[in-house]
Amino acid sequence: MIDPRTIDVVVAELGEPPYRARQINQALTRGLVTDFDSVTSLPAALRHALAARLRPLCLEEVETLTAPRGAARKTLFTTADGHPVEAVLMCSAKRATVCVSTQVGCAVGCSFCASGRLGLRRDLTAEEMLDQVFHFARLLRAQERRVTNVVFMGMGEPFHNYDETLRACRLLNDGDGFALAARSISVSTVGVVPGIDRFSEEPLQLNLAVSLHAGTDALRDRLVPINRTYPLDDLFAACARYVRRTHRKVLFEYVVLRGLNDTDEQAQVLGHRVRPPHYHLNLIAYNDTGGEYARPRAADLAAFRERLEVAGVSCTVRRSPGAEIEAACGQLALRRGEAAPAG
Repeated sequence: MIDPRTIDVVVAELGEPPYRARQINQALTRGLVTDFDSVTSLPAALRHALAARLRPLCLEEVETLTAPRGAARKTLFTTADGHPVEAVLMCSAKRATVCVSTQVGCAVGCSFCASGRLGLRRDLTAEEMLDQVFHFARLLRAQERRVTNVVFMGMGEPFHNYDETLRACRLLNDGDGFALAARSISVSTVGVVPGIDRFSEEPLQLNLAVSLHAGTDALRDRLVPINRTYPLDDLFAACARYVRRTHRKVLFEYVVLRGLNDTDEQAQVLGHRVRPPHYHLNLIAYNDTGGEYARPRAADLAAFRERLEVAGVSCTVRRSPGAEIEAACGQLALRRGEAAPAG
């Protein structure tokens, strides 16, 4: 992906008319081309000049793993400066959702999540985020399908890379480009309160997801260390402000850890905090990342959901189609990048 502003500058410097910039942008975002020689609507001389000045791809595919029955694909990419990046495609009968990484590694360090073990290497640019989406869009196009949803829920904390993440959202939504509806784009945060407040002022009708994982500060401090900076009272106050300003629902993500955050106590406190109609809770069975926690049994998960519903929580058990390829929630670890130098 190339920033449309960069395309405008190069087209002007080459002495071409402005409409050429729109042609080039649409070839990249709608035609999903990976080289300028493929853009036959452009004169050959211009194609050669563009190839000398611009790179259509920011990321190079290294490896792709496919889950049984093709329900999920995880692709490992390398950036131009040698950093590893992972993204995931999740497919159902009606949806094709791309889970995008916003950073190389993560600084948050949630105790059950593999992504934070690398620490933070660097932020990704909006163009690098869109390249993840376009990679899977090309695969889907070969199946006569398209990307229906994009979720910024991969590696990294999107609100720690706020400007580039929101620029990626705007580029995805651009009517002259990829033209994905804003309501089909979701941004997830672990609970960065200033980011939630800023997000609530965005003009695009994007969706907000919050990684919750516990209903008490004592437990959330252990699972999600940033809770010590933004405790639950502050987090839910920010969510309430978001609802008032946007009139949109907040989706809470809750990774269930057997015998730890699926207790009667947690169900009761969540019943006081996560109230419909403005809040909904997604339950996700923990996927092993080699740590101290255990995945809940199906019966345990069903029982916890029942206790939550009795407590008044609107909730859904979310399936994790990428678990077999370590592409489910909390599993993106960039194993090939663990020995790569930071910087």
